[in-house]
Amino acid sequence: MSPSWPGAPCLAMRSIVRAKYRSVLAALLGLLLIASTAQALPLFNRQTGQNCMACHAGGQFPELTPYGRLFKMTGYTLGARTAVPLSAMALVSDSSVANTGKSLSPASDFFKQNDVILATASVFAGGKITDNIGAFLQVTYDPYAVRNADGSYAGHTAADNMDLRWADRFVDAERDLVVGVSLNNNPSVSDPWNTAPAWMQYVPVPSPGSSQFIDGTSPYPGYSAGGNIAGLTTYAFLDRTWYGEVGLYGTARGPLSFMTEGNAPRTFLRGLNPYWRLAWNREWGPHSLMVGTGGMFARVYEDPNDPGTIDRYLDWSVDSQYQYLLDPHAVTFQFVYARNRHGYPNAQGGQPVAFVDAAGNPLAPTRYKTRSDLLRAKVSYVYQARYGGSLSAFGLHGTSNTANISSGYDPATLSITADPAAAAPSLPVNGNLTGSPGTRGWTVEAFWMPVQYVRIGAQYTAYSRYNGSATNYDGFGRNASDNNSLFVYMWMAY
Repeated sequence: MSPSWPGAPCLAMRSIVRAKYRSVLAALLGLLLIASTAQALPLFNRQTGQNCMACHAGGQFPELTPYGRLFKMTGYTLGARTAVPLSAMALVSDSSVANTGKSLSPASDFFKQNDVILATASVFAGGKITDNIGAFLQVTYDPYAVRNADGSYAGHTAADNMDLRWADRFVDAERDLVVGVSLNNNPSVSDPWNTAPAWMQYVPVPSPGSSQFIDGTSPYPGYSAGGNIAGLTTYAFLDRTWYGEVGLYGTARGPLSFMTEGNAPRTFLRGLNPYWRLAWNREWGPHSLMVGTGGMFARVYEDPNDPGTIDRYLDWSVDSQYQYLLDPHAVTFQFVYARNRHGYPNAQGGQPVAFVDAAGNPLAPTRYKTRSDLLRAKVSYVYQARYGGSLSAFGLHGTSNTANISSGYDPATLSITADPAAAAPSLPVNGNLTGSPGTRGWTVEAFWMPVQYVRIGAQYTAYSRYNGSATNYDGFGRNASDNNSLFVYMWMAY
């Protein structure tokens, strides 16, 4: 992949110091003063007696070091059980999209543009339960999860990542073997490397429209099983070299419904669906290297009441991670190539949208099978567990399909219109005129950790292609570069 990189990183850095961000930084620093007086420590720090750098590369949570990966694989049981197994996390942020025009309602499409907000907050419970059983349980509050009829927003709390484990370790002169079982609600949340789909995107993403094009919303590897699921996996780590994990996932029901409490039943799976992971790992001195692969096959009901509406997804990936950790330096390089194959229900067929071409002719029928390919790479550097930055690039391309078209010519007027009364209204800002998923760009980030549990950062994400086009991707004249976004955040974890 050779993406065309628009703009220049220096433009992003200059924009951080614009006058409109002085109030943002002042507010963040005010919160920092409050945070720095807190005496509580994160849950796992209290349990192990280690500081953040022991488990997290350069102290930048949640990216794990070799020790952090071993802590996770041994079921979060290293150390002594804590009396209050709770921690909390909060994100304060501000987002700015380069162009808020070419929209029928900028106030709605880019809600909270240039406003400092409490973006999200989470409570964590878990750690060591017994010598062989531990847990990582997250519940998250989104202040802007629900939009009311009057245009206002309401908050909502829901289950987030959950991972309950049994694990044991067998060490002698000839072998070092870790084995375990994980009950979780997100395929790859059990994975110890940050190239896993559940972990590669690490900064929480705010839900208001002003944040819809930040790095966290750009293409990342992921599985298509959805969020209304639970699964059981078993894994082994031999001689700190070979890692293997296999498991099955299904719809979270009955006693497992707590794992999706508060979440809308977005997907239902047919039966049990396989997940797998295999990785080779090597550690020498301050270096560590992993090369791996993983995947999942999922059968997802479009309508759980209609057994004929099953989408079949095959997701697989090849990934690699290299770390150099020697105080005061921490360097991490991550690379992922991911492929998704989507088989649509045979019953879908025909023409799923009312759009026509410029001459009024129906568009080509929906494809029964499509494919997409994603490349994502990132390099990060942290100095003295205090100053850091990263550069990442992403590129997604795949099959064009009529089913993905959300903007086009209305058959009655042969024009592109957003009129909701039209036979085929188009979607400004988020619309897709071509049916192609093609998106590519890059993100540059700088951050500062003034104290161990606080990170202040700025990310600038630039797009050279979006929804299949560099220009006019939605039919209303919006270009990919119009979505370039600056994201300033303060992330606290205790």
